[in-house]
Amino acid sequence: MVKQMTDAEGITEALKANDQMEWVGRRNSCRDRATETVCHQVIYTVRSHR
Repeated sequence: MVKQMTDAEGITEALKANDQMEWVGRRNSCRDRATETVCHQVIYTVRSHR
């Protein structure tokens, strides 16, 4: 999921080479959003099966 987000948002190795802090911030944002999505799906699934 993170890879798909980074590809869609143009977060490339070239960006990493040119501006590491920007790359880290944007990559972390993708990771955090992916984590939130997965956690939401797991919690929703568990709660809906009770």
